[in-house]
Amino acid sequence: MRASIHTGTFLGLLFWGSVVFAQDRLEVRVEPAKASLKENIEGYIGDLGERDEQTLRRLAPALEEQARSAAEALGFYHARISSEVRPGASPTLVLRVVPGEPVRLRRVEIRIEGPAARLEAFRVPQSSRLRPGAQLNHGRYESAKSSIKSQASRLGFFSGHFTRQHLFIDPAANVADIELVYASGPRYRLGEVTFQGETPFDEAFMRRVVPFQAGDPYDSGQIAKLQDNLQTLGYFEGVRVDADPASISGEMVPVLVHLQMRKPRSFGIGLGFSTDVGPRGRANWTRHWANPQGHSYGVEMELSQPKQNIGLWYDIPLDPPMTDKLRFVGGYQYEELADTDTLSRLLKVGPEWHRRLDNDWQQIFSLKWQREEFRYGDDSGLSNLLLPGVAYSYLESDHPLDPSRGYRLQVEMAAASEALLSDANLIYSSIMLKGLTTLAGRHRLLGRLQFGGNFTDEYTTVPPSLRFFAGGDQSVRGYEYQTLSPTNSDGDHIGGRYMIASSLEYQYELRDKWRVATFVDQGNAFNSKSSPSLKTSAGFGVRWVSPVGPLRVDLAHGIDDGSFRLHFSMGPEL
Repeated sequence: MRASIHTGTFLGLLFWGSVVFAQDRLEVRVEPAKASLKENIEGYIGDLGERDEQTLRRLAPALEEQARSAAEALGFYHARISSEVRPGASPTLVLRVVPGEPVRLRRVEIRIEGPAARLEAFRVPQSSRLRPGAQLNHGRYESAKSSIKSQASRLGFFSGHFTRQHLFIDPAANVADIELVYASGPRYRLGEVTFQGETPFDEAFMRRVVPFQAGDPYDSGQIAKLQDNLQTLGYFEGVRVDADPASISGEMVPVLVHLQMRKPRSFGIGLGFSTDVGPRGRANWTRHWANPQGHSYGVEMELSQPKQNIGLWYDIPLDPPMTDKLRFVGGYQYEELADTDTLSRLLKVGPEWHRRLDNDWQQIFSLKWQREEFRYGDDSGLSNLLLPGVAYSYLESDHPLDPSRGYRLQVEMAAASEALLSDANLIYSSIMLKGLTTLAGRHRLLGRLQFGGNFTDEYTTVPPSLRFFAGGDQSVRGYEYQTLSPTNSDGDHIGGRYMIASSLEYQYELRDKWRVATFVDQGNAFNSKSSPSLKTSAGFGVRWVSPVGPLRVDLAHGIDDGSFRLHFSMGPEL
């Protein structure tokens, strides 16, 4: 006997990953055991429901045929299937299956013809399970066809078709041949992009968002990227990009973009609490676009007992406008440091150039002028610095609020010179590394390492904002916020030239959204690199994953001074 199957005759017989578990009336026994065959038979037959013994006996021949079809879908054309009904209060139909030798592939020809054959991105389905000698599986044959058609649709071969698509089966010889030949036809091209909807932006600005040129080869990935670019801009409430092959003109696919503007202004306010600063409030106001070139501006404020600040910013989109911008910032901050008689009044203004590199690192070049009045106990000072700086950051994370794995790297450097409108020669640098991994689903390891240093011959003129302090929720727990630093003769914490802080934390997930944690922190801020005195703390805590990120409550013991401190904080762990 020889069979020829042209299309998806057996597609409905394959139920990988969707087995119905309500099998109270059915028991499938495969000898020798083959889990995939057992699951496919169970999935195809499905739930027998509440059947009595007589009904099951009447159904048995039909169910045997269904089981045979499910076995043939996996290449078992010589399966011997028998059945019996086991009586009782809940009668059960038992199917016994002896698979026999499977049909194996003898000849496999999968070929692409036309322009797609010369395109590296168009991949011919290749698998060890689609080679001569492999066991026949109708699902893999159908998957190969689907893969070819999907690629053709994604890459713009809209007139492509199979000139030959055959699956020849010879059960008597236990062999099968696959023949799939796809003629791609020409590759269509992307047409002009037309924007619809009331927008205040000029045409030149909108064109900078489009990641392709009219006439480029069609690629659905470029259409998706255009939609993502428009959403990332932050100007629109709704974005829909249509590139319908049905509207093809010649071999060009027109691209139609429907846009709905968001409200031009937004205002946000929030309240929070942490043991570092106590109760705090935040507010921001944003004008999302100010002119046809997409400029935007806004104001931000934060208030807490030790720190109050207000900042203004003005953004000019660069190219590409989704990620690159020129930002002008200015702000004023008043801060009482380390819960002692140390304070700072800081005025800062200057431009920043934000850019995302091709490797996804975030880069910021800045030129800030800052004027800072400060006091350390009875000593006071005034510092004027012009600080060119650079910062790099990189985040790899599998979730924005509650990742299970990932890492963050941040590097910042700035410098000042008396020859360039500054009161001191100074080099400032800081580095932070965080890493998170999850083992066996419930065991989480979180690590953090921070370094900082400033290098100057006139340290007494360095203001508090450029000195280093350790201790607190995000540093060395068990010690109060900013209290790990050198002190003056009056015991006021005045900050150090250098800083090291590290943490290793283990978390165990008790249940969904609840975790317990234990940790060890170590670090300090100091003036001498030769013999830093590091403080150590250890403790345990509880984590609850809220909609805005994990809430953390920790009880930490400062080992060096015997103190205990309760810490409360929230936000993403990377």
